[in-house]
Amino acid sequence: MRRSVILSCGSYLPKKVLNNAELEKMVETTDEWITQRTGIKSRHVAGDGESTADMAVAAARQALERSGLKGSDIDAVIVCTSTPDQTFPSVAVKVQAALDIPPGPAFDVQAVCAGFVYGLSVADNFIKGGQVRRVLLVGAEKMTSIIDWKDRTTCVLFGDGAGAVVMEAAEGGDRGILSTHLHANGKLKDILYTSGGTSTTHDSGHVVMEGKEVFRHAVQYMADVVAETLEHNKVKPDEIDWLVPHQANIRIIEATAKKLNMGMDKVIVTIHKHGNTSAASIPLALCEAVDSGKIKKGDLLLMEALGAGLTWGSALVRF
Repeated sequence: MRRSVILSCGSYLPKKVLNNAELEKMVETTDEWITQRTGIKSRHVAGDGESTADMAVAAARQALERSGLKGSDIDAVIVCTSTPDQTFPSVAVKVQAALDIPPGPAFDVQAVCAGFVYGLSVADNFIKGGQVRRVLLVGAEKMTSIIDWKDRTTCVLFGDGAGAVVMEAAEGGDRGILSTHLHANGKLKDILYTSGGTSTTHDSGHVVMEGKEVFRHAVQYMADVVAETLEHNKVKPDEIDWLVPHQANIRIIEATAKKLNMGMDKVIVTIHKHGNTSAASIPLALCEAVDSGKIKKGDLLLMEALGAGLTWGSALVRF
């Protein structure tokens, strides 16, 4: 059986860090309020002139170097983002050019916070189908560019950054992407959206969210997709070594862990220092856990995420 194995990961976080104490001076909020409701203490903010593509290239370059491969070894580039530099061309072609990756598929995937899981599924199917051998998959977001800094319900949540993985086809063995599960419910599109767009307001607008509604659906959908993943693979919760969730809200993460009867010591948590980096959050969390020695080759990982759309999904991965 041909499987998609994650060879390496890379990450990039902007130098500027914005903590809750600084936000208290910008908007009517408190460190206590933010921490209790979200688990966030600080987040990274892209510098002046620092784009999504810049961050994507930095994370991708590190992942590529760690894989021991060169740009010429990569067959396809997929970037998961909802904050591209331009309407077109894609961020992916900028990564392709910057890393001297030869002509081949290069495109962006837009599923907001569920973007990386969607992109992982697309890359996996490209590899399983035999169309490519190696894929560079990146999640990169400059979420602070679409924030209304006067809206205290949303401006405290988001941060910038990028994470990347190099995926390769492998024959036999038990490592690789075991399954992916993707969903969307467009009837819930109006509880989390941006107020602008190129064909409507001619600008990107800013994030608008009905927090309570998003939270309610997120808890339920995460529970459902986790159950679906376990059932599909005939895996018991105690067989999972690590939960690598989208970093949106610590209470959603805790609720998912509780459904799995999993202690928080088996959950990768970075939200306290990254905030919600949308499509970048899972690869950033994965990379940090690998770098720290928590996640090791052979570990069974459950990744899950929910984003605007609403879109949600999961992946079971033997790392």
